[in-house]
Amino acid sequence: MQEELKKRSEVQEQLTWDLSALYQTREEFQQAVDQLKQDVEQFSKKYEGNLSSTSIVLGALTEFESIMTVFQRTNQYAYLPASTDLTNSDYIELSRYMQNVSAELATQLSFFDTELMSVDTNTLDEAAQSEPRLAPYIRHIKKNKDIRLDPAVEKALAQLSPVLSAPESIYDQAKLADMDFGTFTVDGKDYPLSFVLYEDYYAFHPDADIRRAAFDKFSAVLRQYQNVVATTYYTQIQYEKTMATMRGFDSVIDYLLYGQEVDQELYNRQIDIIMSDLAPVMRKYAAHLKEVHSLDKITYADLKIDLDTDYSMPVTIEESKDIVADAVSSLGDDYTDRIMKAYPERWVDFVQNVGKSTGGFCSTTYDTHPYILMSWTNQLSDVYTLIHELGHAGQGILTNENNSILGSTPSLYLIEAPSTFNELLLTDYLQRKSDDPRQERFALTKMISNTYFHNFVTHLLEAAYQREVYRLVDAGKGFDAAKLSELKRGVLEQFWGEDVEINPGAELTWMRQPHYYMGLYPYTYSAGLTIATQAFLKLKEEGQPMVENWLEFLKLGDQKEPVEAAAVAGVDITTSKPLDDTIHYLDETVDRIIALTEQI
Repeated sequence: MQEELKKRSEVQEQLTWDLSALYQTREEFQQAVDQLKQDVEQFSKKYEGNLSSTSIVLGALTEFESIMTVFQRTNQYAYLPASTDLTNSDYIELSRYMQNVSAELATQLSFFDTELMSVDTNTLDEAAQSEPRLAPYIRHIKKNKDIRLDPAVEKALAQLSPVLSAPESIYDQAKLADMDFGTFTVDGKDYPLSFVLYEDYYAFHPDADIRRAAFDKFSAVLRQYQNVVATTYYTQIQYEKTMATMRGFDSVIDYLLYGQEVDQELYNRQIDIIMSDLAPVMRKYAAHLKEVHSLDKITYADLKIDLDTDYSMPVTIEESKDIVADAVSSLGDDYTDRIMKAYPERWVDFVQNVGKSTGGFCSTTYDTHPYILMSWTNQLSDVYTLIHELGHAGQGILTNENNSILGSTPSLYLIEAPSTFNELLLTDYLQRKSDDPRQERFALTKMISNTYFHNFVTHLLEAAYQREVYRLVDAGKGFDAAKLSELKRGVLEQFWGEDVEINPGAELTWMRQPHYYMGLYPYTYSAGLTIATQAFLKLKEEGQPMVENWLEFLKLGDQKEPVEAAAVAGVDITTSKPLDDTIHYLDETVDRIIALTEQI
């Protein structure tokens, strides 16, 4: 692991993604933007005030598909570079230029949904029956009739979109461009620190002194920015609450769940059951970590360490190819071949550099391949990140091939199922690779620490905290940095109890994730993983029939609401059973890990 981060201009090009699949040059991109502006202007002149029949509606939607395809592609080209280096003024300028263009075009197009909502329901139904690929979009148009505002207001909101979406950009700039973490010292040696280095390296460091010192310095720097980040977050929440009120929702939570097509019962169940029933399982695992490592105590800063730090599995990017291909092979050659193109076609930005966004994401473009951002550190955890994002990529490819761009995005409630499913396939591969007890324990602990800790614990605790924030706002109250830290600490203490010391700095975890600027996203990780776990267990039991069901699920896009879509994968999310079964599976896994430790 190289601890000193390079500038973007100094990294190997082969470790970066190749955006030429979008546009070969900046000039080609600009030509596409100029043509897009003309197409939107012509579209507006042709259809504004003229959606008078089924044939015209179908014609308009078909042209709208083409416009949105180019709209998405140009936005990708402008946004992706900025995610790799927020210190690069050229990247930031390009991103902001496209934000302004997007706002301008969205303003011109704002009439379309409004006028579609005024079209007779029978006409819309005829259009959906005539062109089934358009049915998901028409379904939302019909549902949104009750929450659509006056056309002039919708147009104004579209014009204001760069301002209204600013909080997340401000947060990213503060986190990745302005925060200077300097160095920290352990036993007379200085160690460089940055946001990325802490999240991707020091949080997992096997040396407790280095790990805890890094956490303390990381937290001290975060604390210096807590007030500006809290104000940024408050601005985001107030925007969401205002929109909820304007569109007729009593609760901002209901407003944010509306687009997911789920209700508060599913939302609250996911949070409440994990907070109550998974907590004892994870406390048992934390206690085992403490025992195995002979720690004086286990703190919040220690929770991500490997159980067996001496049994490491360094993995290069080249070595990851065979691991990924073998892990997903049970889904068939076609699926495997599709996602393995990520390597030769350079879909993935692997490199670490100053100013790069933390974590990982997969960004899908309708008529080109997906793009994945991550930071490779030659650890097995990187393979988990990569195969997770390739799960998104695989779904994106299959969804785009089988749906209109207007119906290609599944509900947020479902979006993390394909990614976490792939993580389970990776753990299964690691178990299959050897019958050595230490190898089995290594695989199972990786599943706990990577797949479930990340998605069922980290993001779920974000969701539990986030729910408390929204309840405050719904009650007409405000908050500052101190209140956010109080809420976060309360959630952490409720989950971990007396088994984990919530040391100073843990309460600032609300400053570490961008998910709070994405609506009710955090809880969907555990929702998706619940579906993934049940589907994975069915795959192990049923074999090929379940493979076919899963691939059908990946192709759905937005064809079905979450309850119906999950049923295609053989999972009934109308009850708590899938979640209960998943927690039981985790409990059995932790017991197996403890038994293997005694055997070893």
